[in-house]
Amino acid sequence: MILIDPPAVPRWGRLWSHLASDTSYDELHAFAARHGIPARGWDRDHYDVPAEAYDALVAAGAVPVTSRQLVVALRDSGLRRPKAAEPD
Repeated sequence: MILIDPPAVPRWGRLWSHLASDTSYDELHAFAARHGIPARGWDRDHYDVPAEAYDALVAAGAVPVTSRQLVVALRDSGLRRPKAAEPD
C-alpha cells in the first residue's frame, strides 16, 4: 500500500510530505514514476513530495496517514532505513 503523511516539514520555502510503501520499494518507485515524482525526491526509504502534490497523490490512491503511522508501517514492513548516526 502507498502511504502519504500530511505536508508538515518546512524546507526550501514550502511544506513537504513523505510518500512511502509498506509493501516494497518497487511498488513505491512505480507509483512515483507514474505520477511524475522525480528521482531526486528519493530519501533512503521514502519520497519527499511538496504540499502541492498531496491532493493529487491521495486521489491517485495514496492512503493518508499520520507521520507516526507512516514510520510505524515502514518499521513493521522491514523497509525503514534510518539515517546513519553521526560520528563523534
